[in-house]
Amino acid sequence: MADNARAKRLADLIREVVAEKLHRGIKDPRLGTHVTVTDTRVTGDLREATVFYTVFGDDEDRKAAAAGLESAKGVLRSAVGKAAGIKHTPSLTFVADALPENARTLDDALARARAADEEVRKASSGATYAGDADPYRKPGEAELDEDGGEADDAAGGKDESA
Repeated sequence: MADNARAKRLADLIREVVAEKLHRGIKDPRLGTHVTVTDTRVTGDLREATVFYTVFGDDEDRKAAAAGLESAKGVLRSAVGKAAGIKHTPSLTFVADALPENARTLDDALARARAADEEVRKASSGATYAGDADPYRKPGEAELDEDGGEADDAAGGKDESA
């Protein structure tokens, strides 16, 4: 069992080698410049590697890129093996990264929240407070009862010392 630092280093190396090979070494038109390797994860035993990628384009471009990556898997694994120099080269699995879709969902939710805030701001622009401007008692201020005179203190009678 390999340590996590070694797995992390191998994952970084795989990400760099696959990205470079996709950019310069593979001539498949389905894997044009619109495929980006976003992350790579390697299992603890260094036998399996998952490569996450995104594709700039529509669903048809994503399907074509997935087919292109699947067909280029052997070439990419060979390039990783040469660069890594380890006894067993990990098998590569390509997974489309859901990050762009998640970011788009968050952007839409934030836009809806901004619109709702703007509606509330417009509705409250001419509104006034329901109570007094400052509802808190201040020391030294006399409280008036409902008849307009001074209110009784907490003991139930008028304040005799005043």
